[in-house]
Amino acid sequence: MRTPPRILAVDDNPTNLEILRVRLNAQGYEVVTAVDGEDALARARELEPDLVLLDVMMPKLDGISVLKLLKQDTKLRFVPVILVTAKADTRDIVQGLEAGGDDYLTKPYEQAALVARVRSLLRAKGLHDTVSQQATQLKEQTEQLSSWNRLLEERVATQLAEIERIGRLHRFLAPQVAQMIASSDAPEKVLESHRREVTVVFCDLRGFTAFTETSEPEEVMGVLHEYHESLGELIFRYEGTLDRFAGDGIMIIFNDPIPCADHTERAVHLALDMRGRVEALSKQWRRKGHTLGFGVGIAAGYATLGQIGFEQRREYTAIGSVINLASRLCDEARPGQIVVGQRAFSAVEQYVEAASIGELTLKGFAKPIAAYEILSWRDQPQSQPLPTTNPFG
Repeated sequence: MRTPPRILAVDDNPTNLEILRVRLNAQGYEVVTAVDGEDALARARELEPDLVLLDVMMPKLDGISVLKLLKQDTKLRFVPVILVTAKADTRDIVQGLEAGGDDYLTKPYEQAALVARVRSLLRAKGLHDTVSQQATQLKEQTEQLSSWNRLLEERVATQLAEIERIGRLHRFLAPQVAQMIASSDAPEKVLESHRREVTVVFCDLRGFTAFTETSEPEEVMGVLHEYHESLGELIFRYEGTLDRFAGDGIMIIFNDPIPCADHTERAVHLALDMRGRVEALSKQWRRKGHTLGFGVGIAAGYATLGQIGFEQRREYTAIGSVINLASRLCDEARPGQIVVGQRAFSAVEQYVEAASIGELTLKGFAKPIAAYEILSWRDQPQSQPLPTTNPFG
């Protein structure tokens, strides 16, 4: 409602209009006038008054007809209307109230009654406008809240997808590497099928098959848990890609999906540290009557890497002769031995103490393979490789 309230006075008698204007102006109201029914409709639609004083008996269009048309207009239907009659004719009053009138006055106007009725209906109009405004604000707030909820749902869905994606990556990547890939602009592209030079590490426990045949399942699971926990921490520390667990067998890839120039050095460092860890575990196992050794095979070469599987279950793996070579070299390793192929040895020869094993005839390879045993890293302190630089920016 306006301040001051706007009142439309409608009467075909100029004297009556002037009386209304003067009396209502004296009360601080803004008064506009109309001289007949058609003029009243036009002025009401143009000015949208806060209250209408409407004479019933008028030429062209009587007050009851004007009232009905006002109540059909969605913008004006809640504007209070006081009907003005020349005499207290009950039929006019009843007809007017049934058509939607809110109150009535009879001519000649009594000042007190006029002011009291105007004030009463303007209070009701003010309350209605307040409620309408609050309803509009509530609707806008509800729509805004709904929009925020949709945005929040989208963000939560995105975050859940991100968490799920990182969770899948965590199965075979070091946590910092998984996070790096998942936060890149095109993480799936990083994991698409591609060819790259890698260093592959295979390791397993010597005597594990015999151990499982003579031990309770709970004992076997306990040994595997200690073994996996101990080696898993080292694998992720050196940022290796964990390809698979197969019982006691573990396969680790370096230089993919995150490239690193020192991938063979990392692989040998890891192998030496793993050997030390398992030697410590073996002492505990021997006290329990379990005799288990540890062998490692390392090979360097080109492989094809990428995701395999289906929508609900995908794994990241490598395919190529370098994988088979690392596995066969691991098979040849005696307890405590780290056996590497020629290419891997050439990459670390200047850093390690090693011994030639000679040429091995390996299943799946037409020619004998030159192999070497890594004994230790040279005298300089064994520094841990630095984390890789993010290649995704």
